[in-house]
Parts: sequence; C-alpha cells; structure tokens
Amino acid sequence: MPIPPVIHEDDTLIAFDKPSGMLVAPDRWDKQRENLMGLVHDRMGHGVANVHRIDADTSGLLLCAKTKPALDFLSGQFQSKTVKKVYHALCVGTPAAGLFTRSDDPRDAPPEPLAPDEFFVNRDLIDDDSRPGRMRTVRKHGKASQTIVRVLERFGRFTFVECRPLTGRTHQLRVHLQFSGLPILNDPFYGDGETTLLLSQLKRGYKGRADEKPLIGRLALHASEITIRHPATKEWFTLRAELPHEFTVALKDLRKFAAVK
Repeated sequence: MPIPPVIHEDDTLIAFDKPSGMLVAPDRWDKQRENLMGLVHDRMGHGVANVHRIDADTSGLLLCAKTKPALDFLSGQFQSKTVKKVYHALCVGTPAAGLFTRSDDPRDAPPEPLAPDEFFVNRDLIDDDSRPGRMRTVRKHGKASQTIVRVLERFGRFTFVECRPLTGRTHQLRVHLQFSGLPILNDPFYGDGETTLLLSQLKRGYKGRADEKPLIGRLALHASEITIRHPATKEWFTLRAELPHEFTVALKDLRKFAAVK
C-alpha cells in the first residue's frame, strides 16, 4: 500500500491524510497488520514519530515529528491540552432541544462561551468491562473527557456536526456523540447497527442500481483540522485535511434531497 497523501511537510514535521481503515501504529493483537507508521518508517526511516493517534476507522489528519526536539515540543502541547482539534461527523438522529439547555450544575459549565447551535459534553470515560475494547460514560471517577459539539446541518434523521475535543481519550467523540443521542453513522461499536445512508432513501423515484451501495460505507468521522505551535517558529500553525470525496458526495445529496429548512 502506498504511503497516505502528505498534507504538509517541512524540516521539523510532516502531516498525513490517513484513510479510513488504516491503523496508525502496529496492532497489539496482530503485529503483521499494515499500519501508517510502518509504511512511514520503511520509506522515511525511524526518525519520524507520530505525535498522536486517531482510530483506525477514522480518516484524516495525523501529525508526525521528524526530529527529537520537534517531537518533545509537540508532545508537550498535547500533554498540556493546548492543541486545538476539529473533527466532522455525520450522525444518526436529531439533537434534542435539551442538549442546548445550559445547566446550573458547575460540572456542566463549558470552559468557553458556546454559540446557540453548540452543546458541551462533560462525561468521564472508563473501559466497558462487559464489552472489551469499548468505552462507556460515567458521571465521575473515570478519565475526564470533554467535547464541544456544534450542529452544522440537519437532514431529517441525519445530522452533520463539528466536534472540538478538549481532551484526547480513546473513542471519546464516538462515545460522547452516542451519549448525546447522535451516534456516528456506521459506527460498529456505538451505532445502532441498522441505519445506512442510501440515495434511494433520499431521492424520490430513484432508478439506480439494484445492488445499491451506501453513500458512506465507513465510520463517518473525519479528523479535519489541528492547530499547534510550530516547533521551529513557535507561532500558531493550522493544518487541514479536506473531507473525503464520499463525504462531500453524501452531503451534496443530503442538501439536495433531505435538508431541513
């Protein structure tokens, strides 16, 4: 498999547009499974190191450092939670009005002012002992996890959202969206396991193929943007990964046939 597309490269860092389905690092259970860092090390040497990870099923921006000083500088930003990340997701369901109600509980207070179309999820995460490999929410005594979600567009039973995770826990966005009644489309762990997005569901009088394929056939979650202080200039620096083609096609059809006016 070829190395994923490079979004940006300079003397200190390199950013890739990782496809859905590719692991970032070797799987602990299957060491032979192809992964992004294995491809990178084969072609660029072991001096390149990933600064963070995203789920295998999630597509989008993956940042790597090319030098040890750059790795230390970037890793420090992730540890201090000063990195700003933006994800986009197509979810199943519609947001309940209660999500946008401001709670009097100080634990529900967002760390920054919210727009009318945003809500804040502040739920700890712990391992789900009944389902190995998955996470679940708890009110407290778990790993602190916070996400700001902005509703961008509504399409009947689908909702397009932007997520800004303030922490970086395993499956955080997937679990927080499920907790909010908006599971991500095609999520094998936290979705409903039934809903698909087909053009025939949207377009009246559809006359396409009998063996129709979903408009989006993978986890509908994309790492779109990351803002860091650059290792060399120490200035704020933003990298962006455009939405995958299938996302843009699906959104085009949803806007044409299912947009909520």
